[in-house]
Amino acid sequence: MSATTPTARRATPRRRRLDSSLIVGIALVAVIAIGAVLVASVGRNFFSAGNIRDILTGMSVLGFVAIGQTLVILCASLDLSVPYVVSLSSLIAADLMAGNPANIPMAVVAVIVVAAVIGLANGLIVTKLKVNGFIATLGTGLIIKGYLDTNYKGTSGQVPWEFQLIGATGIGPIPVSTLLMLLVALAGAFFLARTRTGNHMFAVGGNEQVARLSGIRTARPLIVAHMLCSITAALAGLLLASRLGVGSPVVGTQGGYDLLSIAAVVLGGTLLMGGRGSIWGTIGGVAIFAVVDNVMSVMQVNPFLKDVVRGVVIVAAVAVYTSRSVDRRRPRFANASAPPPGPDGAGGDADGNDAREEARA
Repeated sequence: MSATTPTARRATPRRRRLDSSLIVGIALVAVIAIGAVLVASVGRNFFSAGNIRDILTGMSVLGFVAIGQTLVILCASLDLSVPYVVSLSSLIAADLMAGNPANIPMAVVAVIVVAAVIGLANGLIVTKLKVNGFIATLGTGLIIKGYLDTNYKGTSGQVPWEFQLIGATGIGPIPVSTLLMLLVALAGAFFLARTRTGNHMFAVGGNEQVARLSGIRTARPLIVAHMLCSITAALAGLLLASRLGVGSPVVGTQGGYDLLSIAAVVLGGTLLMGGRGSIWGTIGGVAIFAVVDNVMSVMQVNPFLKDVVRGVVIVAAVAVYTSRSVDRRRPRFANASAPPPGPDGAGGDADGNDAREEARA
């Protein structure tokens, strides 16, 4: 039996599972190619500097929110309070700046501190009170919404011209806001790959009970993820304030950044149940949405049809991810009475060998 084992193992090739980021990249290239053809059909140039600038500008706000949402979803949670944090941040920034450039640093710090406190509250509710992340952040969002509806009836404050330059200028066809978003994405990717808390986020999202038994303090990664998610939403609010020149109590909800950010994260290959995903996959998902929206705008498609197309794209992406083959790992300790199933469903390990016979040999 032992003599035939190497042959059996060589005779059964393993299917390789494509990395989700690679799939997103392929999908993005395909969407760009199709978009270029459709735009050319109406006499426009998809790759013109102005059109590229429009696409990158459309990526920046959603990109900020989606980066933070990725961290939360990796921990098997959600954050539905982000649109209200976006609106609140724009108002705090515009009110504190009051048209005075000297107030910009104070306003930015205040916005980040308030957002961090909101994220801390979300994290503590989820970890200490054991409230589901969906419900906890929905409740926090409604509290913020109530505050906004009570204290603001319209736009408020004034953003100085110096701060408005962030949303209005660029380096060549690349807006400054997009460069800032990519820097935040780079910091997020480094945080996940090179820090202990980042690695623990994957562990907690993959299996919280196993992570706890492994000695990981599971509350800390969740709290940090929610805090960072609120901070990135605040950065999106600051960017919107710089573009509008004022703060708005509805700018976040009108943008639909809660559901769109979740959709971009899922489209980027991050599992909604947590434990697997990447920041760059999310940026790819954001880019796909930006390209699709740009193409439909250039072709003057009915705005309500955009949601239909987005829904089709999301369903198609999730269908592709779930259809991929998943590598089966051989258990560390084989059960003699019930050998683990092989690739064809028969008894045996991942190479199709009977664990009991291999043990005897």
